[in-house]
Amino acid sequence: MKQDPAVVETSVTQHSGATRHPAKIPWPGLLVLAAAGFTAVTTELLPSGLLPQISRDLGVQESAVGSLTAAYAAVIVFTALPLSRFLAGRFTRKTLLVATVLSFALSNVLLALSPTLEIAVAARLLGGIAHGMLWSSMAPYVARIVPAHSVGKSMAVVFSGNSIALAVGAPIGTLMGTFMTWRASFVILAGVSALLALLAFWLLPPATDGTSSKASSLRAALKLPGVIAVATAWPLLLLAHFTLFTYIAPFLLASGLPEAATGLSLSVVGVSSLVGIWIAGLTADSRPRLSVIAAVGLLLLAFALLPLLGGTWVGAFALMTVWGIAFGAIGIYNQAAILQAGGEHKDAANGLTVVTIQLGIAVGAGYGALALTTAGAQLVPLAAALPTAVALAIIVAARRGGYPAGPREKRR
Repeated sequence: MKQDPAVVETSVTQHSGATRHPAKIPWPGLLVLAAAGFTAVTTELLPSGLLPQISRDLGVQESAVGSLTAAYAAVIVFTALPLSRFLAGRFTRKTLLVATVLSFALSNVLLALSPTLEIAVAARLLGGIAHGMLWSSMAPYVARIVPAHSVGKSMAVVFSGNSIALAVGAPIGTLMGTFMTWRASFVILAGVSALLALLAFWLLPPATDGTSSKASSLRAALKLPGVIAVATAWPLLLLAHFTLFTYIAPFLLASGLPEAATGLSLSVVGVSSLVGIWIAGLTADSRPRLSVIAAVGLLLLAFALLPLLGGTWVGAFALMTVWGIAFGAIGIYNQAAILQAGGEHKDAANGLTVVTIQLGIAVGAGYGALALTTAGAQLVPLAAALPTAVALAIIVAARRGGYPAGPREKRR
């Protein structure tokens, strides 16, 4: 089948290392990638919502079922960078993405058929490997198949799948498991993944620099000051988010709100993050520096005010709306920042952030637990505000490296 030359990307040249970008945005391909991100995040979160059912069916303690989530996250940390470096250049980027989405389908089928917890954990390990590969390869791939001036907008489209999954993906899967079985939920999720793999094979344009003679180097990426700045600030913001997100229920209860407020608050954060992604799509290419500073500043303000105003429905949900909008936008700004900071080594730089982000998420849950037991539930938002403030300081300082001014900011 003949490809439209407007969406076929040429390879990185040996002499200049520059990449020729296509003239048009391949919207169908971006939507497929957004759906793949939705499926990946739903796959990651779904065992938590179905934990009691899985525990009863497999005949193990609920605490043991938690290993399905822990194993998934741990394998991402240990395999994302080595695998992405090993496979780079051996397969085309499109082939890797299609294979990765198929791996989600296989992982979910194996999990649905698992007779024991051990086999279920093995199935989740495969899913975790696929998850790490997806996020290591997706952003650099998108940066190569869209016009250079539309990278931020395109990232906003692709990464909207994450926020939709947080808002509705895992709750819908949990509801399906309630009315059917937990195994049926994963079978349906596997079917969606298989369909997406077919659509990806059909709709994704090739990025033909997979065999470039100049490989992306992690060592070279680490020497770039901008990479260090983004790879530190971004995980700190994820750490802050999950510090409070993980323990939002005890915070709301300690603030005097009923138990029903927990589910609503999580949906508010998830849905409002879509607004943040939309805003980031409009500003990431033109005013990235001022926009990311404003978003992180709003996040810091929301965390700082929650202990004071979080005891009322209006105060809590207003600040959680600000939290969601800021957090949704922050992900897009940082994704664009790491690709720009990494330059010709953006693949390695992006793989590094995949690992550090997973570490930030894992540490965030533990840090939140420490704040909960030492300072009390009502002060958990202040604990989240501390790493947010550090991240803001890094972003402000990284004016020339990780977070430079955009085209419209430079003109001003």
